[in-house]
Amino acid sequence: MPETITSRDAARFPIVASCTLLGLYLFFKIFSQEYINLLLSMYFFVLGILALSHTISPMMNRFFPANFPNKQYQLLFTQGSGESKEEIVNYEFDTKDLVCLALSSVVGVWYLLRKHWIANNLFGLAFSLNGVELLHLNNVSTGCILLGGLFIYDVFWVFGTNVMVTVAKSFEAPIKLVFPQDLLEKGLDADNFAMLGLGDIVIPGIFIALLLRFDISLKKNTHTYFYTSFVAYIFGLGLTIFIMHIFKHAQPALLYLVPACIGFPLLVALAKGEVTEMFRFWLSGSARASGSCLIPEFQCSVLQPCPAFPCCSPVLESAGKERPAGASSYEESSTPKEAPGASKEEPTEASKKEK
Repeated sequence: MPETITSRDAARFPIVASCTLLGLYLFFKIFSQEYINLLLSMYFFVLGILALSHTISPMMNRFFPANFPNKQYQLLFTQGSGESKEEIVNYEFDTKDLVCLALSSVVGVWYLLRKHWIANNLFGLAFSLNGVELLHLNNVSTGCILLGGLFIYDVFWVFGTNVMVTVAKSFEAPIKLVFPQDLLEKGLDADNFAMLGLGDIVIPGIFIALLLRFDISLKKNTHTYFYTSFVAYIFGLGLTIFIMHIFKHAQPALLYLVPACIGFPLLVALAKGEVTEMFRFWLSGSARASGSCLIPEFQCSVLQPCPAFPCCSPVLESAGKERPAGASSYEESSTPKEAPGASKEEPTEASKKEK
């Protein structure tokens, strides 16, 4: 199930990330790097297979024939008995999922044995896509807090210390995408890489996804803010690479990505006069959990997913009207109201006698 990041979570995120980063740095300094990477490789081997399988599953469904014998399975693990029985694991899957899992396992074994950069990037892309899918921002203000905090975090740990660069180079796990700089010389055996951390993809990615939901909530059949932020991300990433080659030094990507991803959409909102609507837009966690979509005149369901993202539940609050806790704006607006003057059905004589 998707996790919603609140303003409090966003404010604490840079602190937690800093503690984790410093802890990893100390681990690499105290303990043998070989054993730590062996443990991490096994951990990310399992996670990578599951993430990649989940990512390729929708694409693989197109290649299965219509008469494919697709059987349903359920993995159930419970604790206790009787009324006190509690489900620990309840996972449903089918034969197609098993095929995707087998293909992902081949990539996993390849990565575990060779640590090849292509296998690393396949796992890294799968982690990034799953991260953007499973992490949601509840509003634009939270996104600005999160990006602003990580902007300071990235700049400090890259320019202020050697901690970030040391951990990134020592960490042999698919937590980064690597780009071979000597690809033309050595081909697939390239060994000189530039790196991009997955955080530099996922964190701006969830903000861009929020702007896509905002686009759809406006019901103008345009994705202006999504395309603007997407182009801004490409611009910021290109600027990072350019500065890195000019100064021959590792660059904190968020130093360039954060101003671009926040600044460009804000300029568009200012030009269109929609700044207030942008910062008033938020996602309802309770509605998302129930599967209802708060886009007016639309109802999420398993067979009819939300046009933005499955059960994303966008809400655009009206000015001066406070939404009660736990209330569903869609349910309130879609509940049929009795027309004035409509007559109610009178009970018959037989029903009166039965009563």
